[in-house]
Amino acid sequence: MNKQVAIKAETSKDFEIRDYLRLDQFPHFMCPGCGHGIALRALLWAIHEQGIDKNKLAIVSGIGCSGRVGTYIDANTYHTTHGRPLAFATGLKMARPDLHVVVITGDGDCLAIGGNHLIHAARRNLDITCLMLNNEIYGMTGGQVSPTTPHDRYTTTTPAGNVEPVFDASRLAEAAGAGFVGRELTIHLPRLRDLISEGLEYKGFSFIEVMSDCTEINGRKNDLGSSAEMVLGQTRAMRPNEYDNNVVDQPFRPNSMDMGVFVRSDRPEYGATYRAMVDQISKGQKS
Repeated sequence: MNKQVAIKAETSKDFEIRDYLRLDQFPHFMCPGCGHGIALRALLWAIHEQGIDKNKLAIVSGIGCSGRVGTYIDANTYHTTHGRPLAFATGLKMARPDLHVVVITGDGDCLAIGGNHLIHAARRNLDITCLMLNNEIYGMTGGQVSPTTPHDRYTTTTPAGNVEPVFDASRLAEAAGAGFVGRELTIHLPRLRDLISEGLEYKGFSFIEVMSDCTEINGRKNDLGSSAEMVLGQTRAMRPNEYDNNVVDQPFRPNSMDMGVFVRSDRPEYGATYRAMVDQISKGQKS
């Protein structure tokens, strides 16, 4: 066992999730089988491994099932308006660069009403970690179609099946200039933890798309099976080399979405660049 693996094994052993939770907020509101709880565990595990002080951690979330996840984290939390967590997080990080700012958002919150904020956050490359929990539907507000709802999927606003093309959120963030971009499934918890940990460590805008599942609102309406069947279907479709494709006959995107890290650039971080410019202007005025 090399030194890095040994350190990770030690921190994993010491990880106690209750140290990072607001236990008075339990029981949680998430439906049985919802992947968002796994995403929460992966995030807190990664925060633990990075040694981030809870007093220096700020969690910013918007509206939706994903937006409620921050409620359970024992840190500085900020529940904002629909689609605006990245805008609020930008102001917070500029005012308090000493904080580790993490945004928890959903596919509707981040890509629909909040799509404009996403592309500009990626363009600036400010040091924010954005977790987009993608369950491919508006799960909390009525089961409406979202920008990531697959073709032909039934929702309350597409009763005959969705005919709109979907966003590939990670590739969108990459095209907009995000310094770090990655995607992972909730079923692969250690891989998701490691991806989030890399995103937290990166000095710039980190966009991490977490492929979650919505058993009650999305799965039930589309006959996708139980939560276990849904996540296995996602995995077979999105990691075909790890499974026998001959047994796959499920309505997930066929082999169209890769997993892992897509981008890790050395772009300048916006906050540091901005403060350096201010210092230079201030020195010029004084002289």
